[in-house]
Amino acid sequence: MSIVKTSTKGQVVIPRDVRKKLGIKPGQKVSIKAVGDKAEIIPLPEDPITSLRGILRGYHGSLAKELVEERRKDDRAR
Repeated sequence: MSIVKTSTKGQVVIPRDVRKKLGIKPGQKVSIKAVGDKAEIIPLPEDPITSLRGILRGYHGSLAKELVEERRKDDRAR
């Protein structure tokens, strides 16, 4: 575990071992969100479109049909 200090602007330096483990490169964007009383750092892909390529490979359903069914469930719940 590394301990870092915040600057007057609230900036922190992510320790080298953490950057290496997460594959964070200089200039790369990361997402930071509060989870309970902790902060979670998630490296963002350099090209989000390319990183999503193939995400639905092997899926043989119909996303449109699923969306329509979800809407029907919402309507019945009202």
